Amino acid sequence: MASILALHGPNLNLLGSREPHIYGYDTLADINARLASQCTQAGHEFACLQSNDEAELIQRLHLARTDGTAFMIVNFGGFTHTSIALRDAILASELPFIEVHLSNLHSREPFRHKSYFSDIAVGVIVGLGAQGYELALQAACRKLAK
Repeated sequence: MASILALHGPNLNLLGSREPHIYGYDTLADINARLASQCTQAGHEFACLQSNDEAELIQRLHLARTDGTAFMIVNFGGFTHTSIALRDAILASELPFIEVHLSNLHSREPFRHKSYFSDIAVGVIVGLGAQGYELALQAACRKLAK
């Protein structure tokens, strides 16, 4: 049994009502419930945190170093394109992670094309909506089984 952590960045608490034509109608609670169910079925523990506060996400990454977290799924929202501090914290965690984005960042505004995390991630899933989280969890479970 392993512990898998999902970290969700700013504005993801508004999923389901914020620009559903871009982000879909699933709420963050819907996504987390499906991930928790998948983890239980795979025999793993699930934890999650959504924060609009960069410092809170950094603190959670620091805690992940020592709390038994084995793998992470992250969507840092707008911090994806701006936060060197989160990049440093995720590197300091020394944990594998998959980066997920609901929309296809590469078909959007040019400033969204750069991620501070893609080059250090095990993998990146973009543009598949909420299903991207489920696919990331499947991949994480396979990696943990090896």
